[in-house]
Amino acid sequence: MTGSMTKVLGNAKAFAGAFAAKAKVRKGTVAILAVCFVLQLYFVRELLAAELLFALGFGVLFILGSTAYLLGAAGERGWYLAEAGMRAVARSARRGYIGLEEISRKSFRHARSESAQ
Repeated sequence: MTGSMTKVLGNAKAFAGAFAAKAKVRKGTVAILAVCFVLQLYFVRELLAAELLFALGFGVLFILGSTAYLLGAAGERGWYLAEAGMRAVARSARRGYIGLEEISRKSFRHARSESAQ
């Protein structure tokens, strides 16, 4: 099996050597390979630039989405805190109102004072 591989490899080397021996063919081949290499580098650069632009766009969308979520969560949390605060204020106001009613029912003078008799 290794003998057949060596034979195929030898034939490929001979063909490549004969092909490269001709000056015009060699220059054309080198020119085509150079163009392919340059285009490959260009396309790779373009793909990298496109990937960076997409990453930037997705980063901006991620930041906008995160900001919207955080603002919504903070607003919801603030709503719950405001509700709890309003309950405390309502209890205090109710106690104060009841206290004022009790004070208004009592007279300012004692029952045994001169003006009360």
